[in-house]
Amino acid sequence: MNADEAMRQTKMAMTAGGPPVLSIVTTLYNSEKSVETFCREAIAAAERITPHFEIVMVDDGSPDRSLALACDLAAKDARIKVVELSRNFGHHKALMTGLMHATGDYCFLIDSDLEERPALLGQFWDKLKSSDVDVVYGYQATRVGSFFRRLSGDVAFWLFDHLISPKIPANHITVRLMRRPYVDSLLLHKEQQTVIGGLWVITGYRQVGMPVDKVMRDETTYSFLRRWHVLIDSITSFSEKPLVAIFYLGLGISALSGVCAAGLLLRWLFGGVGVPGWLSVMISVWLLGGIAIFCMGLIGIYLSKIFIETKNRPYTIVRDVHSSAAHSNKISQGDGA
Repeated sequence: MNADEAMRQTKMAMTAGGPPVLSIVTTLYNSEKSVETFCREAIAAAERITPHFEIVMVDDGSPDRSLALACDLAAKDARIKVVELSRNFGHHKALMTGLMHATGDYCFLIDSDLEERPALLGQFWDKLKSSDVDVVYGYQATRVGSFFRRLSGDVAFWLFDHLISPKIPANHITVRLMRRPYVDSLLLHKEQQTVIGGLWVITGYRQVGMPVDKVMRDETTYSFLRRWHVLIDSITSFSEKPLVAIFYLGLGISALSGVCAAGLLLRWLFGGVGVPGWLSVMISVWLLGGIAIFCMGLIGIYLSKIFIETKNRPYTIVRDVHSSAAHSNKISQGDGA
């Protein structure tokens, strides 16, 4: 069966209530070296499960030839659809946009960098069917990478566990298999500051984890600075505890100041004033000034998130959708949001 015939049968299954349709969703960013291998392995993995499937690839403003290579693959295989974003919106928003364009009864989410192989689909499918759950998500039993990368990851998940109310599974990764009702509920979230790991959890439903052996590439688009930004966004998007901590910090400083003031008063009454010095004054000024600036900065982050959300800008903007079945299918700004 050729690709066009397979896609024709897939569409018939979708409209006539036939066998379930599977959607494999991924994103492209500096994926020039892996996109062809990814598609080949994804097709092979999907064909072992069902003849009715599609591959949705979202080009997140990739600066290399990822888009061109993906479009060539889509032109040859009607089961492949390429969603071209107008610019780089970020990995999490690109993933959500891919799910918006997926039509399957089941959605398999995975990165295209081959750190996790598409062949995992078979294991996730068996787990989903045998466990009677809505989501099977992948996680690393043991983190891979350099010592600093592992340490920073452990610290990040420790902060998640203590600051964020919905418990985010430790070392979770992108790869996951989801039923359509869960995907539809996930897409109800419209935050502009998208942190998809938290959205996966707060959407609810029955979820179960599966350990995955992940291969860490030498080159990665997630630098330490970018992972730091994700950490800050995650905490401030899903937790009010830092604001509460500021309140208690203020109480603590006030109490400490009261104790110090009482001590100085007693010293003045019974022992006179000690030798005056600038060191204690400067330490107090720098300490209290630093705490005040930190607190104002933290409040500023929360205010900036409110400011961004109230603008109601498009979630993402889709420039074009490429496929052999519908070339140059222009998507309006509203449809891409």
